[in-house]
Amino acid sequence: MSSIRYMRIADASTGGAPSEFTTRARLRDAAIQCFAAEGFGASVRTIAARAGVSAGLIRHHFGSKDALRAECDAAVLERHRSLKTEGLVAPANAMAQLAESDEHGATLVYILRSVQDGSAAGTAFIERLIDDAVVYSEEAVAAGILRPSADPVGRARLLVTNSVGGLIVLLSMHPEISLTDFKTVLAKTFEQIALPSLELYTYGVFADSSYLDQYLLYIGDPPGSRV
Repeated sequence: MSSIRYMRIADASTGGAPSEFTTRARLRDAAIQCFAAEGFGASVRTIAARAGVSAGLIRHHFGSKDALRAECDAAVLERHRSLKTEGLVAPANAMAQLAESDEHGATLVYILRSVQDGSAAGTAFIERLIDDAVVYSEEAVAAGILRPSADPVGRARLLVTNSVGGLIVLLSMHPEISLTDFKTVLAKTFEQIALPSLELYTYGVFADSSYLDQYLLYIGDPPGSRV
């Protein structure tokens, strides 16, 4: 994939030179793209080449590759949190997100890479993803968008792990979809899972509560006993 071109945003306080914040964000975004496209084994030199700078500039701003990844993790989590929150509040926003599929595709693939990574950093990232899901799900419950759950944390963990795990399986069944092609990854996965997922979340699967009632009896928590 060719290097991504970034606009140099002038900072009036420095007479038109790019601000330190702008440069740091530009390098971070290049790293997100690299980690998504190549995995976390991508070198600082590769990231620098994608951003069109020297490796020394990345070390100047972040000190180490681990520190750079930590900042990338934080940025991706914030983007994902915003996407989910906006999508819950205004469903039309979720559809409009496809118009920015390069960025959102990179965010999706970055998350998948974090799961596959298997490192302590990858595990911590997923736990933070689940923590975020608990927060925005409970906000949606309070707003009347989602049904309340008897186990909010368990539900958030199930939804996140099922969603990410399902995407990994789906993509493994379609090796012709390159993870470096963010736009196609997003378009193809959306095409295959959007309708069944929305139908499942909207209507459920079981026709009645028989299975849930039996499980609650099994664990000694009779149906109707929850406040």
